Amino acid sequence: MSDASPAPDPVAALKETAHLLERAAGEPRKSMAFRRAADALAALTPGEWAVRERDRSWSELPGIGPTTARVIAQASAGVVPDYLADLRASLAAADEAAAPLLGAVRGELHSHTDASDGRTPLEEMVAAARTLGGDYLAITDHSPQLRVARGLEPARLRAQLADIAALNETVAPFRVLTGIETDILDDGTLDQEPRLLDRLDVVVASVHSKLRMDADAMTRRLVAAIANPRSDILGHVTGRLLTGGRGARPPSAFDAEVVFEACRRFDVAVEINARPERLDPPDDLLALASEIGCLFAIDTDAHAPGQLEWTVHGVAKALAVGIEADRIVNTWTVERLLAWTASHQG
Repeated sequence: MSDASPAPDPVAALKETAHLLERAAGEPRKSMAFRRAADALAALTPGEWAVRERDRSWSELPGIGPTTARVIAQASAGVVPDYLADLRASLAAADEAAAPLLGAVRGELHSHTDASDGRTPLEEMVAAARTLGGDYLAITDHSPQLRVARGLEPARLRAQLADIAALNETVAPFRVLTGIETDILDDGTLDQEPRLLDRLDVVVASVHSKLRMDADAMTRRLVAAIANPRSDILGHVTGRLLTGGRGARPPSAFDAEVVFEACRRFDVAVEINARPERLDPPDDLLALASEIGCLFAIDTDAHAPGQLEWTVHGVAKALAVGIEADRIVNTWTVERLLAWTASHQG
């Protein structure tokens, strides 16, 4: 596919391709291959570069294969590489279809920093969210039970709340919301001090352990968490993984009708998790939740700044089952959103 825009230099072309593959929910191995190729190319001296270009021997470099070599060769010739042009066109078409609802989303309600298992400091995540034009970003690092993700024990969470308060003094009118992704424990209780949960703007409640629990027990576990007045959003409800570094994982078994009816009754939003390896819940369960009358939150579950752009995947899922914008809580103003979360605590 032709692309009339100016050709990027080869390193920039490789990096843009990697970024767009991540946005497009491509295989992580592919994006990593393009990033490795960009690093290998950037390490060349001008003399080495000239020799490789003369001999067209890009693929002889470690970390550069046939596909990345073609991208380098085309960018070196002053044209937009075909691979990159196709990606740009595909994403542009998806963005155009999603534009009305995507434009209605005002903020992100599920994100992680390097305080837990994210890759980026708080300030950089906030800067990226502001660049994207949103009104707010909720920081929802993990709770203590999830030790593998360096979940925040109470003292560390209190320190983060102080950091967010200070940051809000400098980024207004943008708003950094306090929050947590709290583990739903085996009996349905939430993993954090109740009084500390009461201080937070947004509580995302998610299951991260014993995902193969018996269906009846999992249903009781989820309903108990939903009925907790501190819960605002039910995160990645089935726990499935479609792809990615952790491999595939089937969805948890539970009575979806009972769980979503509990969400409707207790005014808890069902998360549409837009991470490419999750895309949770599956479309049939999302349609069921919509039919029952649930509210929703389109969340990227971002662990790095670029992942905040994954909202488009959640938007596509919402559009596929006809969910209206006003039923998606992060299309609301920050004032309406915070009034809603506060109402859960009476």
